[in-house]
Amino acid sequence: MSPGPLQGRVALVTGGAAGIGLALAEGLVRRGASVVIGDLEGAEAAAERLRAEGLAVHGVVGDVTSEPAVATMVEAAERRFGGLDILVNNAGIYASLTPKPFEELDVAEWRRVLDVNVIGTFLCCRGVLPAMQRRGGGRVVNISSGVAFKGNPYMAHYVASKGAVVSLTRALATEMGRHAVLVNSVAPGFTLSENVLRNPTLIAGVKEPSLRNRVLGRDMLPDDLVGAVCFFAGPDSAFITGQTLVVDGGAYYH
Repeated sequence: MSPGPLQGRVALVTGGAAGIGLALAEGLVRRGASVVIGDLEGAEAAAERLRAEGLAVHGVVGDVTSEPAVATMVEAAERRFGGLDILVNNAGIYASLTPKPFEELDVAEWRRVLDVNVIGTFLCCRGVLPAMQRRGGGRVVNISSGVAFKGNPYMAHYVASKGAVVSLTRALATEMGRHAVLVNSVAPGFTLSENVLRNPTLIAGVKEPSLRNRVLGRDMLPDDLVGAVCFFAGPDSAFITGQTLVVDGGAYYH
């Protein structure tokens, strides 16, 4: 087998034990990267399934809102695989949310969504920087969302959080460029991940409008994001930073 485009690279995928995160972790490792899966639960079980195929994957419990936990994930990558080159900020709160008018959203839920989706992204970016500096540079791929551009109703806290991720991507690209760290974002449309499939209320409110508004009128699946994320993680995007690529089957032209 010929070496993949990410051969010799080490990646950390947060929220990587299931759904979109697991698809991204598998996509990276099949392109040659060694991958650390970080998640609140299920990380080691997911890693074990891929290791059974002879792939270089390690699982670690990781809470992106905790600075010590972020440090533990970074240390695991350096200890297990010798460094860290790629961060995929996938961990986030969405699939468990119930759509409702903004005036019915309580402050505690707002704070929880922002804490994970925005502060967690910030903490992971800050946490990986020293490790990437030791490697002479790196790649950060933040998972935002197409809702940041469309202003979808009944999910104001989620929309705001993903808009913040887009803006944070631009700001960090500007600051981290001097360290040869490129920071980009991939913005999915509504994706039928395994966690989303457990929330029938969410599916009932979002699936049909999503299909109706897409040029490519089919359901979006986690595998549809793999190519875009691996592009930003790989050599073909070596002069691209601060950008957001919308992957939604043509629902929004960005």
